[in-house]
Amino acid sequence: MNTRKPTLEKISPEFGSSLKVKKNDVYTGESKPFWHFHPEMELVYVNKGQGKRHIGNHLSYFNNSQLLLLGSNLPHNGFTDRLTINGSETVVQFKPEFLGEHFFDIPEMEDINKMFERSKKGILFGIKTKQKFGKKIEKLNEKEGFKKILIFLEVLHGLAKCEDYTLLNVDGFAFETEPQDSAKIDVVIKHINQNFQEHISLDEIADKVNMTVPAFCRYFKKVTGKTFTKLVNEYRIVHATKLLSESQKSIADVSFECGFNNFSHFNKLFKEFTGKSASKYRGQLKLMVQ
Repeated sequence: MNTRKPTLEKISPEFGSSLKVKKNDVYTGESKPFWHFHPEMELVYVNKGQGKRHIGNHLSYFNNSQLLLLGSNLPHNGFTDRLTINGSETVVQFKPEFLGEHFFDIPEMEDINKMFERSKKGILFGIKTKQKFGKKIEKLNEKEGFKKILIFLEVLHGLAKCEDYTLLNVDGFAFETEPQDSAKIDVVIKHINQNFQEHISLDEIADKVNMTVPAFCRYFKKVTGKTFTKLVNEYRIVHATKLLSESQKSIADVSFECGFNNFSHFNKLFKEFTGKSASKYRGQLKLMVQ
């Protein structure tokens, strides 16, 4: 039986190295906890694949490739999923002070230091930056010692200088709280992930974490910054964006398959979360593919 408690993930680099670089060539079944955080920062490059981005309060769906920088203690999910084909994911994990307590405080490192601050919200880099640095990040895996640090610093410097990026978790949170909070949230997120296509009552979810409904509602809002219903609806909308891009189903069918039993409610929420109607969203996807 697998009871995956996320809380804090312990990361240890190989002996004699202060960076941990992992390259996964295919979807590996995601052995790490579903919802985890760690004091190490994480640079993630997926060269081809698709999946959900779940970073702090931010949920979105990506198709193709992506380059992300996640700050310390920012809870997130593994990124590639079963649909990842012919692609690979390179992850570099490092402590902000991996070159010493004050290395990034010197004037020459000011841009990188500011980027580290921004990364607490999760940074998604644009296409140009991704194309420029993706290969370099993948090659880190083959480098050793001083050369590895040098190339990594060059990558950080380049990323800090670029302007085509988006902050993902703008009004979100990082876990400066007690690690046991994360265990409760993990149970909740996992339950949503498995049951978002059905109705999930507050009684049922509060019961899962042994709390009364009012206590659960207060707790959940405090830790995640949003109501339980809002998070469930976000999950549903993220799944809807996936179905709209991958299936030929009608928008009404997509809405029901994502757990909405009221079509106009689905339309209203879809527009609220994505900024456009479901039909416009699908239309724009088709244009992008062409």
